[in-house]
Formats: sequence, C-alpha cells, structure tokens
Amino acid sequence: MSGCYENPSRLSPSTGRNSTSYGVAGRNRQMRCAHWVGAGISMATRFAFWRKIDEQALAEKHAQPGLLSDFILGSQDGLVNVLGVILGVAVASRHLSNPLAIVLAGGFAATFAESISMGAVAYTSTVARRDHYLAERQRELEEMQTMPDLERQEVREILERWDFHGAELEELLEKIVSKPKAWLEIMMAHELNLAPVDSAQARKSAVLVGIAAIVGSLIPLVPFIVIGSNIIVGAIVSLAVSTLALFAIGWWKARTTIGRPTRSGVQMAIIGIASALAGFGIAYLVSGGSAVTP
Repeated sequence: MSGCYENPSRLSPSTGRNSTSYGVAGRNRQMRCAHWVGAGISMATRFAFWRKIDEQALAEKHAQPGLLSDFILGSQDGLVNVLGVILGVAVASRHLSNPLAIVLAGGFAATFAESISMGAVAYTSTVARRDHYLAERQRELEEMQTMPDLERQEVREILERWDFHGAELEELLEKIVSKPKAWLEIMMAHELNLAPVDSAQARKSAVLVGIAAIVGSLIPLVPFIVIGSNIIVGAIVSLAVSTLALFAIGWWKARTTIGRPTRSGVQMAIIGIASALAGFGIAYLVSGGSAVTP
C-alpha cells in the first residue's frame, strides 16, 4: 500500500512514466486507497464505539425514556462513525490535488448511509421487540390456562420477593389470580421482564434515530466546510469540536437519566478520541506512513 502515495517528482525517467501519465493513474490509485481506508475505518470505529457503549450500559442499567435513548443512540453513532471515517480519509488523501472534495464526499455519503441504516435498524428492532412481546404474552396466557398451579407458584415467588408472607401473601395471591388480566400483566413484567411495545413506536424510533444520526454526523463535517482546503487544520478542529460535542451528549444523558454528568461526559469524549485515533492509525498504516509526511 505504500505505493498509494508515491510522489511523481521522485520517479526516475527509467520508469517510463511521465508526470502526465502518473497523474491519471496515480489519482485513480489514491482514490481507491482512500475508499478502502474509509471502509476499514468505519468498521473499526463502529466496533470500538459500541464495545465501550456496551460497557457503559452495564454500569448504568436503568430504563431511559424512549425518545431520549433514540436520540442519544442516533447522534452518538452518527458522530463517532463519521468522525472516524473523515479523519482517516483526510489523512490518507491529503496528497491529492483536491482532498477536501474527497473528505466531504466520503463524509456526506457516510452521513446519509448511516442515517438510513440506523433508522432501519431502529424500526426493525422495535418491531422485533413488539413481536417478541406479543408471542411471549400469548404463550404465558396459554400456560395460565393449561398449568395454573405452576403459574400460581410463580406469582407466589414474585410476592415473596416483595416481602409478602403468610396470610397476607395468600390473600393477595388469591386476588391476583382471580383477575386474569392483572395476573398476566404481573407475569409479563416481573417473571419475563418484558414491557409492552406500541406499534407506532417503531416508526417514531426510526424517524428520530435517522434524524439524530444526520445531526450527529454533520458535527465533524462542519469544520472542514468552514476551514476549507487546509485538511490537517480541519481534521484537528473537527476532532476538537466532536470531542466537545460527545462530552456534551454524555453530560446531558447523565443529567436527564442517572449517573455523574462529568464522568459520563468524559467517558463519551474518550470514545470519540479513541475512535479518531483508530482512524488515523489505519490511514497511517495503509499509506505506508507517507500520509503524515508534508
């Protein structure tokens, strides 16, 4: 891959390639390299980001409001993924005649592909959760009819976990099993730990996650648009702005749900920095180290 950034001024006449012939072939080769760099960075960035998010989810395992969690999901994923892509592409394509065009083209392509993908995932995952809930509800209802004694015992165990005992427990148990709807809802919520999913929620989640992904993806792109052709400065400013935005998202998430705002913000900012460095590292390796040589 080191040939991706071969300098035509260093070619000897014996190679048989003049600057004109090199220009076409070289630009094509460099553009292909930039494309594959972007694809690799996207995968690495996504892996690093979601691994860290999973760790945070284990530490902060409390329910979040649906709309808030959808917005956070979309904006975080869009920002971090596009940041990693454009930083790597910027470093890898800086020797081209118009690297800004490649960075913006790759960035906007990733933005809209990301928003559509995230919206579709949000829709299908919500529909899957709804279908799973309905299937489990039907199964639980059948078990209440065919195995009532076993289901009564499960309710008894739930009440015991709530510190009901003796006559009080038996009285409450009889009241619950005499009301099939209440019995079923208790089993769904406290045995299976499942909550009902509104049919309209799938569409709402898809739209919100898609829009949030676009908003998040544009944050690292704006510095390149404002600064212009100075790709390295644009990359540095993009990294700084994106890190601040990630800190703000993490801080806001903790303020509106649970957790310590500053710690949450710092964790989210570290995710962005790590992802960006992963993109830079891949670009550096793919380009054979010449990507960072002035």
